[in-house]
Amino acid sequence: MNAEQLRGIQRELQRRREASERQAREAHEEALRLDRERRQFELSVGPVTRIHETARAKVETPQPLPVPRQRERDEQAAFVQAMSDEFDVDSLLETDEELSFRRPGVPPAALQKLRRGGWSLQAQIDLHGLRRDEAREQLGRFLQQCSLRGLRCVRVVHGKGHGSPGKEGILRVKVRRWLVQREEVLAFVQARPAEGGAGALVVLLQG
Repeated sequence: MNAEQLRGIQRELQRRREASERQAREAHEEALRLDRERRQFELSVGPVTRIHETARAKVETPQPLPVPRQRERDEQAAFVQAMSDEFDVDSLLETDEELSFRRPGVPPAALQKLRRGGWSLQAQIDLHGLRRDEAREQLGRFLQQCSLRGLRCVRVVHGKGHGSPGKEGILRVKVRRWLVQREEVLAFVQARPAEGGAGALVVLLQG
């Protein structure tokens, strides 16, 4: 090690020593300042008794429950995917004038009983006047809730389509198409006149 390197090391050590001493002085001055302020406060208000930390009550604020946003988005996407507008439903409908539906394995007698009002209506949803996407989403949620509750017979009101362009009843056709694609739907028939007639369907669900 030459003389120049030695002097460099000495300068660095001196710099560090001075910095340490400066920090010590600043800390001492800060402590003196706080002590002066404390004494001035005591002179102003009188003797002060320090409160021990153990005497303070601890209040625990309950955390809010997490909102399952992703699960809700997944369920909404599943509703849309499970009920396509492009599904060919014509071949699955009965060839009567009401275009009823009966899933394979469901006896014809069950369809007749449904048509005659042999099942008590346990819930209903009114889709009349909704936009197509709104109606599809609400119908999917309704069917899911009915399955969770163990309901067997429900009514779906879709309207007769008198307000649709060309009086064709677009929502009426869509609802039949969506219902056929739902596994929990066993059968459906057009509602009796007292229950909505051509503007509603009576749906039989899995128990």
